[in-house]
Amino acid sequence: MSNHQISLPAKLINGGAAGLIGVTCVFPVDLAKTRLQNQRNGQRTYTSMMDCLIKTVRSEGYFGMYRGAAVNLTLVTPEKAIKLAANDFFRQCLSKNGKGLNVFKEMLAGCGAGICQVIVTTPMEMLKIQLQDAGRLAQQRLILPSSSSTKVVATNPVLSRAYNVGPAVTKPISATQIAKDLFYSQGFRGLYKGLGATILRDVPFSVIYFPLFANLNKLGQNSLDGKASFFHSFLSGCVAGSVAAVAVNPCDVIKTRFQSLHKGANEETYSGIVDCARKIWVNEGPSAFLKGSVCRALVIAPLFGIVQMVYFVGVGEFVLGFSRFEVY
Repeated sequence: MSNHQISLPAKLINGGAAGLIGVTCVFPVDLAKTRLQNQRNGQRTYTSMMDCLIKTVRSEGYFGMYRGAAVNLTLVTPEKAIKLAANDFFRQCLSKNGKGLNVFKEMLAGCGAGICQVIVTTPMEMLKIQLQDAGRLAQQRLILPSSSSTKVVATNPVLSRAYNVGPAVTKPISATQIAKDLFYSQGFRGLYKGLGATILRDVPFSVIYFPLFANLNKLGQNSLDGKASFFHSFLSGCVAGSVAAVAVNPCDVIKTRFQSLHKGANEETYSGIVDCARKIWVNEGPSAFLKGSVCRALVIAPLFGIVQMVYFVGVGEFVLGFSRFEVY
């Protein structure tokens, strides 16, 4: 490694391109995950991932499965670029004299990457969750008695017009409108609601994912050129991603609930991360923290498999004319 330097611009291009391709492929499953995680006991609109997707298509059309995709696709480029490039950067900084990293340093590099990415991840997730969950709230209003439907209120009156859902809606909510309302009512603090919960999820995820991927990928490296095949990198990303996703799913449930600004009938509000975790535990039991875990694994596994495969192709290096270099 002493004879090579990581091209940060190339890594940013790789991460951005990989994120766009990956998110486009798995977004419908991510939508199902959000809606399943926001369901409360006794108010279940969906029984499973497939039931959620089928009902979404029936009530909202095919493109209903991509509600919130625009903001995700817009911000996933810098998010994935920062995450992957930061991990490479920290790995290089922690490496001495071209020697490989021990597990602790790999985890430390992953921790640094997770901290860096939340700058983009928090507002992206904040806006995406409101858009993804709107269909669930609309379905809930349709199946609840009229007397109960009046209890569906926005937690922030200033934002209520942006979150109107139900049969009377003629115009879909907009990520731009949500962002404007949040900014005008709460400033940047509104866009970064749930920052602590996002850190709580993304830092442990990166600490688990990156070292696990690096070591799994090493198992498939060719003894001649020291590179793993695309297929092996894809499988390594899938396995590492699914393990990390399931491990931090309780944190993801807390983050999703805490960032949901609009609540359905009889759904509680939360004053903080601890209050959110406590209410979920008391009202729904420990199993509630595993809600959407299968969906999340099905999202993260192919997403990071695709991300790592595209990342390893070295599109950025090709575009910028740099020779490709692996740090793993």
